[in-house]
Amino acid sequence: MAASMKNMLRFIDIGVNLTDPVFRGVYHGSQKHSDDFDDVMMRSSQIGMKKMIITGGNVSDSTEAIKLSKTSEYLYTTVGCHPTRCKEFEDPDHGGEDQYLEQLRKLIQENKDKVVAVGECGLDYDRLHFCPKETQKKYFEKQITLAEEFQLPMFLHCRNSHADFLEIIKRNRHRFTTGVVHSFDGSKEEAASIVDLGLYIGINGCSLKTKENIDSMCSIPSEHLMIETDAPWCEIRPTHAGYKSIRTNFAVKKKEKWEKNHCVKGRCEPAFIIQVLEVMAEARNEENFQQLADTLFNNTTKVFFPNSQQ
Repeated sequence: MAASMKNMLRFIDIGVNLTDPVFRGVYHGSQKHSDDFDDVMMRSSQIGMKKMIITGGNVSDSTEAIKLSKTSEYLYTTVGCHPTRCKEFEDPDHGGEDQYLEQLRKLIQENKDKVVAVGECGLDYDRLHFCPKETQKKYFEKQITLAEEFQLPMFLHCRNSHADFLEIIKRNRHRFTTGVVHSFDGSKEEAASIVDLGLYIGINGCSLKTKENIDSMCSIPSEHLMIETDAPWCEIRPTHAGYKSIRTNFAVKKKEKWEKNHCVKGRCEPAFIIQVLEVMAEARNEENFQQLADTLFNNTTKVFFPNSQQ
């Protein structure tokens, strides 16, 4: 991609896990290199990042995400409980389900300038060892009450659970404004059913692993798409079907040999969003990267930042 075009692109990363210790050089509790958070932020700005939405995965995550978001005018956050962590609602250490929901509610109420969505919430049947189905379903629905009360969009998770997910969404669709199913890796039919409900679909590296993934992405109308990285996860890897379409590369070093001005091998970061765009554009035969980027940017602004100037 020509440098002049890169300078014109605008991105909003709808799902980034910036509170993860790896952005401070800490991996599995061990400091492997110096804190490079500021470098990560700088690289994202250089490729055209205008805003990032930090994902809140439970009360603790959401609290930390809000704290971090207040350090920059470009950072915002979601508040919610990930399906694999929904047993926390019933943990006596958290005060029980009513108290847990109230903690989430209070975080939203007291930080309306930074909280732009309820989530990450939904269903994940790939990891039932963390939380059983019935518990996930119960507290997914509980969190919809927060979206209804605060008139916020929802940041949604659906993994190997489409039928139950769709049933809950359909039954409650009148209660919330809209939302996005992030990190989508489902079929064309699943994508169509989400779009039919007026929802959006978030695409990242995990959405582009296989030819089937890419075909599903291509079937989604551009006016229902958003873009994300899910950093530090979901990097587009050489084994992924979309890898061949990447045009923008970054200097990388292994974490043990990291040097300043380098990305870390195996650690996705927000700047890699440009690679997601490149794969999406080529697969969709979008010769005008700018037009696709603008559509994604405008979709995201409409949903999460309706009062901002574009």
